[in-house]
Amino acid sequence: MASVPSNPQKFAVQVQPSTIDGTGVFAAEPIPPYKKIGELRGESISVTEARRRARRQQRIMIVEVSEKRAIDASGSNDPMRFTNHSCSPNTVLRIRQGRVEFYALRAIASGEELTANYGETHHEGRLECRCGAPNCVGRL
Repeated sequence: MASVPSNPQKFAVQVQPSTIDGTGVFAAEPIPPYKKIGELRGESISVTEARRRARRQQRIMIVEVSEKRAIDASGSNDPMRFTNHSCSPNTVLRIRQGRVEFYALRAIASGEELTANYGETHHEGRLECRCGAPNCVGRL
């Protein structure tokens, strides 16, 4: 009998409209600093396929986890796939053993949108950043 994957969410979150971009994920309870919030899960694909898919999509929910593998969360039900970019993020995305995990960088209040700094993206500076942070770099 196959084992059922455990719920990767360690804290309650809600998906709702975002002022940053479209849909976001928000803390549904206070989250202490440095704690794992949850994971981004999806289809495991090659980096070549990930880059091909990224060229065709406006909203990219793909994370490269190694030189050869990527996770495409486009079809996932995990709420963390709605984590928007911010130049002043409150979470950090870490890749551990092929898993994409989100950790709180500081205490996060209930109702606060969860954000991460995407770093380099497939947009290659062509997409306007709308995070609104004072240190916003302007493009993704």
